[in-house]
Amino acid sequence: MSDLRIRRATLSDIDTVLRFWRDAAEGTSISDDHDGVARLITRDPEALLLAERDGLLTGTVIAGFDGWRCSAYRLAVHPDHRRQGIATALLEAAEQRFAALGGRRVDAMVLEVNEQAHRTWAATGYRREDHWRRWVKPL
Repeated sequence: MSDLRIRRATLSDIDTVLRFWRDAAEGTSISDDHDGVARLITRDPEALLLAERDGLLTGTVIAGFDGWRCSAYRLAVHPDHRRQGIATALLEAAEQRFAALGGRRVDAMVLEVNEQAHRTWAATGYRREDHWRRWVKPL
């Protein structure tokens, strides 16, 4: 993995990230647009982590921390680059960020139907908590 570079996203990466998510991420979010990602990067410039190999975007994770809870979103690896340790490297970088900020536990949002993702999260030490449910209300 020495040729893998993990860095924070900048505003100039937004269009590339949005195209990447269409190919590599499962599901969509109401925030999957230029303004949504720009707000994230502007509010928390360290939150959106990108994995690159030879200048090519191969993976992403949003490592958000609100001062109370560490949250991982949009862990995505391009299908052509899966099973090469990229998700693990991204999660390690996110966890290092969380630890430096004083975080104590990571909550990850994972689509129920994405069984491949379930295996990835489990392999990196995460476990499912069935007693919680997510409640949402679009604004």
